Amino acid sequence: MTGVQIINALAVLLIITSLMVVETRKPHLSAHIYSIQSFVLVLIFLALAIFMKATPLYIWSITALVTKVILVPYLIIKALEKVGDPGEPGALLSPASSLLLAALFIGLAFLIVTPFHMQAILKLKTALAVSIAHFLLGLLCILTRRNALKQILGYCLMENGSHLTLAFMAYNAPETVEIGILTDAIFAVVIMSVIAVYLFKVLGTLDTDKLTSLKG
Repeated sequence: MTGVQIINALAVLLIITSLMVVETRKPHLSAHIYSIQSFVLVLIFLALAIFMKATPLYIWSITALVTKVILVPYLIIKALEKVGDPGEPGALLSPASSLLLAALFIGLAFLIVTPFHMQAILKLKTALAVSIAHFLLGLLCILTRRNALKQILGYCLMENGSHLTLAFMAYNAPETVEIGILTDAIFAVVIMSVIAVYLFKVLGTLDTDKLTSLKG
């Protein structure tokens, strides 16, 4: 199996785990699947580092392993423990409708990369399409899930998608770029988790549809 085939296969695995994060009804389980998905992302970074001879991606892999595989899921799980993991209050779409919309998003991502003819990414167009689809699936999670902590996982999916796109498009970017992105993402997850826990303590729910008292 060639390097390109390995990267494309890992990218397909990434999209499957993304769908599982979005569709799983238990936020606690979604956080664990997100950790697995992030580990697949780390493997893609390592594969790109080896086959594209992109040395900075070794640092990306290490920082992603610490932050995305360990730290972010830990923060989400601790937040769920503080609120007693109330589960998901229900989605705006049925599972069938959600999967159909996810399939449309994935198709849209492949359409977006069709005109790309950059030599550097020509063989990785499938993986690049997956990275864009990953971003769109994160958006789908935010728009259709009502559990505030599940929506944070949607944000994390979007961040993973943009991170992977950056890795494909600028794999020789300095390590400082990667560290800056990850630092922003971690702070965002910390702040959103603290707000979600505080809202639960005050209002007794993580259902974003019931947070109408915040209006005005």
